[in-house]
Amino acid sequence: MNPTDVPLLDLLDRRLGWLNARQGVLSQNVANADTPGYVPRDLPPFARALSGTSLAPVATDPMHLGSARSGPSSRALASERAPDGNGVRLDEQLTRIADTDSAHELAITLYRKYLNLFHIAIGK
Repeated sequence: MNPTDVPLLDLLDRRLGWLNARQGVLSQNVANADTPGYVPRDLPPFARALSGTSLAPVATDPMHLGSARSGPSSRALASERAPDGNGVRLDEQLTRIADTDSAHELAITLYRKYLNLFHIAIGK
C-alpha cells in the first residue's frame, strides 16, 4: 500500500511541498533585502492550493468556528518601501520563516505519527 493513497497522508505530503516552496521564496526575499527596487514575494495561501480537491472541513455543530459567522477577513497590506525602493521588511520575513518552519515541523510530526499507526496496525 502506497502511503499517498491515504487522503490524510497525501494532504500532508502536499502541505510539505508547499511549505518547502514557501521557504525558498522567503529565503529569496531575505537574500534580496539590500537589492534596490526588490519587491518581496510570497506564495498564495495553502488553502488556495487545495482548491478543486474534495477535502473540506465540515461544520457538524453550530458552535464550530466559521459555521455561522466568519472571522476577520484578511487583506493585503501595502508594503513600506525603503528610499531605494526595496520593500523587504526583515522582521516580517523572519516571522513568516519561523511560522513556516513551525508548520513544517507539525506536518512532519503528524506524518510520522500516522505512519507509526500503520506500522502498529500491520504488526511491524
